[in-house]
Amino acid sequence: MATAWRPKFDDSIHDGFTAAKLFGQGVSYTYDDVIFLPGHINFGAHEVDLSTNVTRNIRLRTPLVSSPMDTVTEAGMAVAMATVGGMGVIHYNNSLEEQLHQVKTAKNHTPGFVVHPVCMLPSSTVAELHSLRERKGFTSVCVTDTGAVGGKLLGIVTTRDWDFVTDLHTPLSEIMTSDIETAQYDTITVEKAIQLLKSTKRGKLPIVNGGGELVALATRALFKEDARMPFGGPASVAPDGRLLVGAAVGTREADKERLKALRDVGHVDVVVLDSSQGDSTFQMQMVQHIKREHPGLDVICGNVVATWQARRLIEAGADGLRVGMGSGSICTTQEVCAVGRGQATAVYHTARLANSLGVPIIADGGVQNSGHIVKALALGASAVMCGSMFAGTAEAPGDFMMINGARVKKYRGMGSLEAMTKGSEVRYHSDTQSLKIAQGVSGTVRDKGSVRRNVPFLVQAVKQGFQDLGATSIVQAWQRLDGGEQRLECRTGAAQAEGGVHDLHTFDKRSW
Repeated sequence: MATAWRPKFDDSIHDGFTAAKLFGQGVSYTYDDVIFLPGHINFGAHEVDLSTNVTRNIRLRTPLVSSPMDTVTEAGMAVAMATVGGMGVIHYNNSLEEQLHQVKTAKNHTPGFVVHPVCMLPSSTVAELHSLRERKGFTSVCVTDTGAVGGKLLGIVTTRDWDFVTDLHTPLSEIMTSDIETAQYDTITVEKAIQLLKSTKRGKLPIVNGGGELVALATRALFKEDARMPFGGPASVAPDGRLLVGAAVGTREADKERLKALRDVGHVDVVVLDSSQGDSTFQMQMVQHIKREHPGLDVICGNVVATWQARRLIEAGADGLRVGMGSGSICTTQEVCAVGRGQATAVYHTARLANSLGVPIIADGGVQNSGHIVKALALGASAVMCGSMFAGTAEAPGDFMMINGARVKKYRGMGSLEAMTKGSEVRYHSDTQSLKIAQGVSGTVRDKGSVRRNVPFLVQAVKQGFQDLGATSIVQAWQRLDGGEQRLECRTGAAQAEGGVHDLHTFDKRSW
């Protein structure tokens, strides 16, 4: 009987390709184009450490940053991102006063309290309350003499005060509750606020300063919601003990004054020089100005997609880089301008240069799911910046609306004509041109719930991805990649289809 033939074992046989070989073929790959081959598992997913440096000097527990877009990050998002261990970068498609207000609100926020207490004037009417409920879902307001936080607290109006009021022209001064329990800002803590709400059996606790002016608001509903949220660890805080907050600025002469106010008055922790193409004389000069006039302030430059761009900005003084050009879901730069790069290729090549010089990169754009985050981090990114992932959440700016039966929020690219008419054309150096060329679109995204709930589950999914890779940390994933231990392959269109949901008549796709 013939002996069965077996192939001779050869140590030189390896599945897949090294990253150097895969990305060195002159092909521009997106995240979906590439797939990692699995490694060996000898640890639990809970042992994976995703802590990372987002700049030379700033470290995060969660490697996620919200994008400086006017439909993504203002104070509410910045607070939420810091609470879950990441960071938010507040956009600058607004006036200096508006951006400064957002930064100060986030920096001065006490976790556990309401970020934006809703206030009205005593002369405001019940009709305005109805409108507020339809637009934002709020049914209760604080009444101050200025109609805003910082004004003298006069009372509170809850549903019990206006449920049966039929005259919509009735002013709030006639129905508000004036005899209310308050707490002093300089002595109150979250624990004390919870005890006061329990003892008074009320739903809201206004927090005032010595002059009786409204500073913050604690609510029973928010504390109950927080108790249901998954806890992933401590918040991102600055050396002063307050929440870590970033802000975007441009490279115009007027931006130097904006930057000075953000640093001196807002105490912002890091600035992002926001440009679709960051390899410019303007950005290099601004970095040098910041390093000279504001020593100790970290600067994130970009966007870039190539090693020579990264080198120039690092040599100018960049403490971090944003990588990505035309890869966002609402960006049309590659289509309109024929310039950019596939995001997987851009991250890999740029990270090789930047990491060798000790400068972290942030993969910005093209992220649609947890697998894309795994790929970005394993290919060399220290953190991932998300726009569409966080648009449509409760913390994103804007009001929810109903379209074709779906609850949605607006989401637009900063290169869209809609955003440019509000001021973002300076990001594209188009503010002096009579013709505006859009490099983005405007649209809507579905209600995604709260960032505070979504991010912990997203992070857990990324940890499981790292476990499958056989890497216990971001740095170890880089070491495996550089050493050729981590193997990759390019996926055909059929392989991508096979890797997703298929061959079902109906299905309900839920990530968690």
